[in-house]
Amino acid sequence: MDTGVRSEQGVASLASLDSVDGRRELEDPATLYLDLLKQCLTRVGFDATYGLLSPGGRLSAAAYRPIRRALAHWHLELVRRVGRAARDEGRIWPADAETMIGLARLDNLQACILDVLRRRIPGDLLEAGVWRGGATILMRAVLRAYGDTDRVVWAADSFQGLPKPNVAHFPADANDRHWTYAPLAVSLDEVRANFARYGLLDAQVQFLVGWFRDTLPTAPIAQLAVLRLDADMYESTLDALSALYPKLSRGGYVIIDDYGQVPGCRAAVEDYRAAQRISEPIQQIDYSGVFWQRVN
Repeated sequence: MDTGVRSEQGVASLASLDSVDGRRELEDPATLYLDLLKQCLTRVGFDATYGLLSPGGRLSAAAYRPIRRALAHWHLELVRRVGRAARDEGRIWPADAETMIGLARLDNLQACILDVLRRRIPGDLLEAGVWRGGATILMRAVLRAYGDTDRVVWAADSFQGLPKPNVAHFPADANDRHWTYAPLAVSLDEVRANFARYGLLDAQVQFLVGWFRDTLPTAPIAQLAVLRLDADMYESTLDALSALYPKLSRGGYVIIDDYGQVPGCRAAVEDYRAAQRISEPIQQIDYSGVFWQRVN
């Protein structure tokens, strides 16, 4: 993958995206910054302080602390053996990290953004379903690292969790329980604070607050270059695709976080692609995430 080199302003120049070879990429300050940021956002390497989260709340609050006290010297090894691989792959909910999607999906997101920057594909960046903001923080960081001051990062979320299934209109969501998972409800203030923690809360970050069916059809977005969906449910995924895919530039990317693990999400993607006759091949990122590049 091509990345940039440092400019005189202290950031990588967009023009340099075409000129860096593989060896120099490893030494590129922008690459080093983004790699370190991804480790912070996932807490990879922070084994001593990493905690796990259950769907009902913080596991540490009810059970994790007593276990940790009782097994003090075993705690670090327990997290290393059980938690490290799982969180690297985005298979568990972390108690403190800003993202649960894992390094493979963060790497994919970064690669897609770098590609649209290199090829100058027009449009903003958007994630629908941001949780604590980790992926959108990375989006903003990539723009900062490569000196792009024109694009906006859109963070779309209800900031109150997921909606109850509307089974009458979307029977594919009949057994969906995401709306009952308290940890998925992260407030706007918390997400803004997470951006600020990394020095990335500025005018190039905009928030769309509310249910996708209400906010996305009228969102003031002219064009998108990268569209990332982490919507979980059939209804939410279909709402996001219907409102935003027509705004995705040719040559841009759509990324679906839950395709491999949430049947409702997969069904919504397949139904939308069939209805719109989208034939671009779906590419796998890891056990859950997929993406494709829009050609037509």
